[in-house]
Amino acid sequence: MSEKRQANRSDIYARITDRIVAELEKGVRPWVQPWSASHAAGRITRPLRHNGEPYSGMNVLLLWSEAMARGYTSPVWMTFKQASELGGHVRKGESGSTVIYASRFTKTETDEHGGEVERDIPFLKTYSVFNVEQIDGLPEQFAGRPAPVIDPVERIAHADRFFAHTGSVIRHGGSRAFYAPSTDHIQMPPFESFRDAASYVAVLSHEHIHWTADSRRVGRDLSRYAKDRSERAREELVAEIGSALLCADLGIVPELEPRPDHAAYLASWLKVLADDKRAIFSAAAHAQRAATYLHGLQPQSDGEREAA
Repeated sequence: MSEKRQANRSDIYARITDRIVAELEKGVRPWVQPWSASHAAGRITRPLRHNGEPYSGMNVLLLWSEAMARGYTSPVWMTFKQASELGGHVRKGESGSTVIYASRFTKTETDEHGGEVERDIPFLKTYSVFNVEQIDGLPEQFAGRPAPVIDPVERIAHADRFFAHTGSVIRHGGSRAFYAPSTDHIQMPPFESFRDAASYVAVLSHEHIHWTADSRRVGRDLSRYAKDRSERAREELVAEIGSALLCADLGIVPELEPRPDHAAYLASWLKVLADDKRAIFSAAAHAQRAATYLHGLQPQSDGEREAA
């Protein structure tokens, strides 16, 4: 094996290993869904190639991780060329996901006695694939999504109405909950994947507090959220308090399973509070303003709760 090929192979292993280590350091095991997959039977499957063949080994972990991170619900992936051959086109600006291909080839060499011997040489390479949700124009057979499952948990109707009245865009899929400022939408895992309806409402409340940060709403500066650990911890503290306020206003007492990011946030919160004795007061004030804003979006009705 040439030095260049060996170095390239080592680089592939290093990059993938570093990625998994990074997930583990965040408290996320890439092979375990952060939300319980057992409550979403029929939605969780191995990633599939364009011809329906399932991926195996490391590629399953890589594509599960991508699906969770990006909120894809379809299990089907294909290369740029495969999409083109099927009449589809990858949307502009979409980025591919890395998968690996491992195999071996036979090489004839001369041994120390001058005889010819054959050696099996393993090799590893990477290539990019796209989820069908990133591709337009594919045949109808690729447009289907996993069939919805019957809710085993009774929804909390008045909470559903509360969030519907905010006018927020809520998308369901994947295994992460987050607010995306760039697209101004809230991403939630499927309702069925939560332990109970109260836990779902608590997480949705948390993400709606983030949603209020937009300048068109309450207006909190999130420009340094991704860059400054302290600022991120402060905003997450606001969201946690705001979620607790909303749940109290809605008469809901959730028993949340720990989110994978809570251990890291806890350490950050402790540091913020140690460095700034007024931080908790500021966070509570921001949380109250956010909760009040969300209540202000509700129709005036005797049945609606007022913010405390």
